[in-house]
Amino acid sequence: MKSISTALEEFSEAENEKYDLPQRQIEGQASWYVIQVRTGTEENIRIQCEKFIKDKRIMKTCFIPYYEEKKRFQGRWNLQKKILFPGYIFVITQDALRLHEILKQVMGLTRILKIGETMIALTQKEVAFMERFGGLEQIVGMSEGIIEGSQIIISSGPLQGLEGYIKKIDRHKRKAWVELPMFGRLQKVEVGLEIVRKTV
Repeated sequence: MKSISTALEEFSEAENEKYDLPQRQIEGQASWYVIQVRTGTEENIRIQCEKFIKDKRIMKTCFIPYYEEKKRFQGRWNLQKKILFPGYIFVITQDALRLHEILKQVMGLTRILKIGETMIALTQKEVAFMERFGGLEQIVGMSEGIIEGSQIIISSGPLQGLEGYIKKIDRHKRKAWVELPMFGRLQKVEVGLEIVRKTV
């Protein structure tokens, strides 16, 4: 099985390619799409999608990827969930054209992400990465690592193998900022990371 870092390197090379819908979605085959919404309305839009769309061929599921981070309350560290891609929700569909028509009924919807004028799905490599990064529940758990000099070494968690994509670390907040090639562009996301040791 390929590592997450290998998969990312492969699909990042093709992040700016353009595809027509028939090339991206074979009839009867479910594909992942990303819908852009106003930040803060993600859960409301997800609920509306589930309310309006009952046909599983049109929308198999609608979900929001989350990540876990640690927050300190009353002297104790507690896990909490936050949205991984603020302003986006994900849908899996077998009929993207029909889905697009029905989504016009959803309040607060901005648009389905496009490259040029073509509505596109996530690539197979992007889907594979999302499935590995967030797992079945699409929740990116906490990672753990150490810093040796200027080198970051992730010992466990979803960031393992993605050290090269980490752009910033806040040890006190137990958080890292990562740049990932997704949706045809670089996405900067926050994830939970605990640095257990630092050596000079």
